[in-house]
Amino acid sequence: MSDIFISYARSTAAKAQQVAEALRALGYGVWRDDELPAHRAFAEVIEERLKAAKAVVVVWSAEAAASEWVQSEADRARAERKLVQLRVDDAPLPMPFDRIQCADLTNWSGEPDAPGWKKVAASIADLIAPAAAPAAPAGPRHRNPKQASICVLPFANMSGDPEQEYFSDGISEDIITDLSKVSALSVVSRNTAFSFKGRSIDVRGVAGQLGVGHVLEGSVRKAGNRVRITAQLIEAADDSHVWAERYDRDLTDIFELQDEISRAIVAALKLKLLPQEKQAIGRRGTDSVEAYNLFLMARQQHLAGNYGDPRREEAMIRMCQRAVEIDPAYAQAWSLLAYAQSSLRYNRGRDGEDGRAAADKAMQLDPTLAEPHAVKAKNLAETGRLPEALVEVETALALGPDSVEVFVTAGLLSMYDHRMADAERYYAKAVEMDETSVGPAGLLVTIREMLGDADGARRAAEICLARAEKLLAQDRNNGNALAFAVGAMAVLGQAERAREWMNRALLVDPDNLLMRYNFACALVRFGEAQEAIDMLAPVLTTSPASMITHARVDGDLDPLRADPRFIALLAQAD
Repeated sequence: MSDIFISYARSTAAKAQQVAEALRALGYGVWRDDELPAHRAFAEVIEERLKAAKAVVVVWSAEAAASEWVQSEADRARAERKLVQLRVDDAPLPMPFDRIQCADLTNWSGEPDAPGWKKVAASIADLIAPAAAPAAPAGPRHRNPKQASICVLPFANMSGDPEQEYFSDGISEDIITDLSKVSALSVVSRNTAFSFKGRSIDVRGVAGQLGVGHVLEGSVRKAGNRVRITAQLIEAADDSHVWAERYDRDLTDIFELQDEISRAIVAALKLKLLPQEKQAIGRRGTDSVEAYNLFLMARQQHLAGNYGDPRREEAMIRMCQRAVEIDPAYAQAWSLLAYAQSSLRYNRGRDGEDGRAAADKAMQLDPTLAEPHAVKAKNLAETGRLPEALVEVETALALGPDSVEVFVTAGLLSMYDHRMADAERYYAKAVEMDETSVGPAGLLVTIREMLGDADGARRAAEICLARAEKLLAQDRNNGNALAFAVGAMAVLGQAERAREWMNRALLVDPDNLLMRYNFACALVRFGEAQEAIDMLAPVLTTSPASMITHARVDGDLDPLRADPRFIALLAQAD
C-alpha cells in the first residue's frame, strides 16, 4: 500500500497529478483514484487505500469544498490525525477544515523550494515514520535517527502479591511515557504493548509483529519501602542483549530510578537527547511518592475495573482526593478525579461533584492534558449543551491523539449528534488503540449496524466477545464484560449461550443497570420485544439522564420505538 492518499475534485486533477509527481520525487509511494482497478468496487478500494495511508493530502478547491466525497475523506483523515491540506484557489475551506493549517499552492508550478510546498513536505515527513518511508530514487539514503524503535513490554510483578500489579504496570507505563518524549525514538503505544501482558512472549516474534528493532522487558519486586527493578534491552535482529541492569533502591528513589532506566536505554541505543527532552523525561507531575502510589492505584481501577460497578468510581475518587490533598499541584490526579466524579454523577445518577471543578483545576495546572477536556465535553453534553461539547472535544482530540478516553468521548458525542459515520471512525480508532477494553468494541457493533455494515458489525462483535472472555477469565463477575459479551453473542447468533450467561449475570449482579440495558438490546435482537421492555423498565425509570439520552439514539432499540410500553417508559423517564 502507498504511504500517501491524495483527495481532490475532478477540476483539479492536473494539479493533483503534479502534487503526486512531486511527492514521488521525494521517494514516497502515492495513490490517487485514477489508479482504480477495473475488477473492484470503487468504494471498497477507496476505503482500503484511505485506511492504509499514513498521510492524506487534500487538494482544496471550490469544487472540492462542495464535494461530499472530498469532505468525507478529509474528515476521516482529520479524525485519524493524518490530514495534510493545501489549497489551489481562493475558495474558502468548509468547516471545520478552515480552522486547520493549510498550505497555499495557488500559484505553485512545481518549485521544490516554494514556501507552500515546503510546508506540505514537512507535514508529510512528520506523519510518515522514516522506517516506513521509501528510499530516495537517487543518491545515498540518510537514515533518520528516529528509525530506532522499541516496544516496552509490561514489567512482571514479582512481589508475590497480585494487589501490587498496579505498581509494576505503572512503572512500565511511565517508562513508555518517558521514552515517547524522545524525538529520535519510535515507541509502541501503551495499549498495544499491554496486549502482550500475561502471555508467553517470543521477543523476535513480537518485534517482527510490531516492526520494532528493540524490545525492553523486566520485572518489579516491591516489598515494604524497598523496590527491585530488573530490565533488559534486547535487539530483535539477533535476540542479543544490548543492555541489562538490576536496581535495588528505597521506594523514595522511584522517580530517580525511572529517569535512570530511561536514560540508560537512550544511551544504549546511542541516541542524542535534545535539552528540552532531558527536562521532559524528569517531569513526573508530582514529587510525592505517596501521591504517585495513590494515583497508580486509581489508574489501575480505571483501566481494569468493572465499568458497571459504582464502587469502581468511588474507589478512584477516594484515592485521587487523597493524592491531591498530599500534592495539590498533581494535574494527572485532578484529571482522573474529574473523570471518576463525572462518571459517578452522570452514568450512575449519584449526587455530588460532577467533575467540572476538578477538570478545570487539571487544565489550569497542565494545559497540555487532553482528558480533562474530554470530561468537560461529556459534562456539557449531559447538561444539554451539545454544540459547546463538540467544540470542547475537538480541543481534546488535538491535545490527545493517543488517548482512548478522548476518542470514546468523541464517538459518544458524534452519536448524540446523529453523525454515525464520525462515531464509527472514533470508536474504531479506540478499539484499535486499546486492545483490552470491551466497551468501544461493543458500541462499534451498534454503530456499524446502524450504518448497514453487517459484516463490519460481526467483526467488531468477534473482537468484543474475545476481549470480554479474557476479562471474565480474570473476574467471572465483571458485569461490564458480561453485558457486552451477551450483546456480541446475540450478533453472532449464539442465542442459547447468550441466554445462559444473561441468567447467571442477573443472579450475580441484579442491580447493575448498565448490564441490564445491554441485555435488553440483546433481547431485541432475539425478537423478544416485550421481554426487552421488561428488562429496560427498572433501567429507564431509575437511571441518570445519560442513559436515557443514549436510549434515544441507540439503534439497538429502534425496533421498540413504536411500542406503546416503550414510549410510556421514555416519557416516565423524562
